[in-house]
Amino acid sequence: MKDFLTDHSTAVLVYLALVNLTAFIAYGIDKRRAIKKRWRIPEITLIMFAAIGGSIGSLVGMFLWHHKTKKLKFLFCVPCLLILWITAGICIFVL
Repeated sequence: MKDFLTDHSTAVLVYLALVNLTAFIAYGIDKRRAIKKRWRIPEITLIMFAAIGGSIGSLVGMFLWHHKTKKLKFLFCVPCLLILWITAGICIFVL
């Protein structure tokens, strides 16, 4: 257990898993609320999930729930943020 807590790569992977799961769920909740004409999650919040590391969950949520797929800012920002996170991961963990 001690190794788990001190291994930084494990902590990063756990963080990324949690933020991606949260982003995925947020897109599903927002889609459901859109259908029911209820209070919505602000778009900036959905994009921020991708910015803080949840871009995979955001993309999967967008296309699985068919949500925000016609908005250019989502179609541009979320994949760009995914590319930035992949590049950062390669720079940090591989190089």
